[in-house]
Amino acid sequence: MPEENTVTIGLGALAPAEVVAVARYGARVELGDDSLSAMQDSRSVIDALIDDPTPHYGVSTGFGALATKHIPVQERTHLQRSLIRSHAASSGAEVDREVVRGLMLGRLSTMATGRTGVRPVVAQTYADLLNAGITPVIGEYGSLGCSGDLAPLSHVALALMGEGEVRNDDGALLPAAEALSAAGITPVELREKEGLALINGTDGMLGMLVLASADLHRLLRTADLATAMSVEGLLGTDSVFAEDLHQLRPHPGQIVSAANIRRVLSGSRLIGEHASDERKAHRFTRVQDAYSLRCAPQVHGAARATLAHVESVAAIELGSAIDNPVVTVDGRVESNGNFHGAPIGYALDFLAIAVADLASMSERRTDRFLDKSRSHGLNPFLAHDPGVDSGHMIAQYTQAGIVSELKRLAVPASVDSIPSSAMQEDHVSMGWSAGLKLRRALDGLTRVVAIELLTAARALDMRDGGISTSCSSPAISAARAALREVVEGPGTDRYLAPEIEAVRKLVEAGAVLAAVDRVLGEPLA
Repeated sequence: MPEENTVTIGLGALAPAEVVAVARYGARVELGDDSLSAMQDSRSVIDALIDDPTPHYGVSTGFGALATKHIPVQERTHLQRSLIRSHAASSGAEVDREVVRGLMLGRLSTMATGRTGVRPVVAQTYADLLNAGITPVIGEYGSLGCSGDLAPLSHVALALMGEGEVRNDDGALLPAAEALSAAGITPVELREKEGLALINGTDGMLGMLVLASADLHRLLRTADLATAMSVEGLLGTDSVFAEDLHQLRPHPGQIVSAANIRRVLSGSRLIGEHASDERKAHRFTRVQDAYSLRCAPQVHGAARATLAHVESVAAIELGSAIDNPVVTVDGRVESNGNFHGAPIGYALDFLAIAVADLASMSERRTDRFLDKSRSHGLNPFLAHDPGVDSGHMIAQYTQAGIVSELKRLAVPASVDSIPSSAMQEDHVSMGWSAGLKLRRALDGLTRVVAIELLTAARALDMRDGGISTSCSSPAISAARAALREVVEGPGTDRYLAPEIEAVRKLVEAGAVLAAVDRVLGEPLA
């Protein structure tokens, strides 16, 4: 990566954008001089305890329910290896590369605070793994979200030791020893306290929270765009998005959403006064639009408020040093409970609720296009030849199936707990599980919004004959043009799944938003 794409990890907090850059886009990392000095200082505290006859958790004792077991000096290196090998016990489908890289970055950032007692060489080797694109293989099951993401982090520590399986920068599956050798990285022999320091963190769930927040920012803007296209395509009114109306209930996210929708609809010839002839032609009079159109800013705004809270939680976590025990600033080595994932688990679950509701409203807007009694002059199901053709009938089924699943995924994982470690760890957060289900929920929302965009564009083409004769606003015309680059306009039935996938990719990449932003001059908020 170019030098400007290098993230320096020091004593301060990582920025969310830095997490995304490293986890998703492969930015390089380097350790700051301040962090190297802090790690050296805290390591000297641990070294001073090695021969102390008084037991110190993680330094001269076993772990968890075995914390009362004193470990002789000559067995402590073996103890660290045994800890990592036994705890690298995940199972199931491989976790996505970006989640593993986010987890690795979070643990490296905590090490860099100097509060864990690891040697600088341990942190530097973590950085080397990231920079070489080596990604340890982690199964989706194994973390209960208390005492940190133990199993996932143990798989990374195992790779640090030159054991286990990894994927290299090209995605090939290799033994860790082989991958490290090819990258010129020397495996680390862990010393006192270091094994524990590598696995007692909430880094996996935190990485998923930061990545999810970035995705939801993009999807909220896309949902505002989709709403505007649906309002226009259904010949709705833009009067309900007036600024003064939303100042009467001044939730910040609601105000932002309404402003976005107003901007996207500005200049449309299919709404407001310009739509009067169209309305008369189809013999309908409507005082108020349906809730899925009229109340979109309220719902999208509530989701934005939830996201703002979640980001405040993430900001605190990104500036935290989470380990057990920790080396305090004044040189004490103290046990604590900061590894408990409840703050992050709750936040992940809150987002899953908002995601489900956004998708539910999007599906309702889509459905209105397909019902002849509610679409105001459009063919049933937007079919080219109703009866012979089915149009978007089953695309809405797909949306409905996803929305149904999103409602199940919105059931919070964090209300569950299951005791472990012989009742020593008798209350756990399930934050890792909350993160994994949120990732699936965001994928579902992406697909639901993509189908709404696809449907609204088809309806608008049927209204005005297509892009060349567009009566849409300039912003919506740009969105329609972007969609038509990958999907043909209305016609007889054709294989629909590839079209849905093509638009999903546009939504995921932010390409439709980019087309709109270019026309507006200033991006949607």
